[in-house]
Amino acid sequence: MGDNVTLLGQDHQHNNPSPNVMQVLIERFERLPELDRTFFAYGPFYLGINSAFAGLIANSFFRRVLNIAQARFTSSLPMAVLPFLSTVAGYNAVVSKPLLSGDLNCPTCALVRGGLVASLGGGLYPIVLALPINAGLATRYNTSPMPEKGNIIRFWVAVCQPIMKKLSFVLILQAAFGVYLSSKHYAIYLKMLELPPSHTDSELNIS
Repeated sequence: MGDNVTLLGQDHQHNNPSPNVMQVLIERFERLPELDRTFFAYGPFYLGINSAFAGLIANSFFRRVLNIAQARFTSSLPMAVLPFLSTVAGYNAVVSKPLLSGDLNCPTCALVRGGLVASLGGGLYPIVLALPINAGLATRYNTSPMPEKGNIIRFWVAVCQPIMKKLSFVLILQAAFGVYLSSKHYAIYLKMLELPPSHTDSELNIS
């Protein structure tokens, strides 16, 4: 396995993954057991679903604090869809694709990336997204008295603090799942490196 990692690393000078390395890794990925390939491909979607639920929870908390009863579907749809899409896209961009291109050979880096994407996409982003959506609804339907110009920041800090505390467990849980997912994906990546060379490796002079 060490020889494979070294050989893969030789084509990554200046952070430019070699097309040959990517081709070999994709070919080896296709030779993995179906369970591994399925988990690698669909794992980010499970993470995204968790982010969607976090978005709905954050939206619900803001609606309760601001006494909003209107436009339930209108506010819930973006709060589920946007965190889902951002989490899946972010995880694929910083974990899945770098692994399949041989550009992520550091297990600690993979875990940190997975945890950060999960906590940002499924923790902080839903709160940041829910704030303007529900602030706009509260203003439109006049469900809660809005602050005067000089007290805007203080008002929204007071609104967000209890919600942040309630969502802290969700954020930690999401980060833990992101770390777990990236660790499993890195283990699958190592399985790819341990597979015996194929005719594709020989044609590209990679063993």
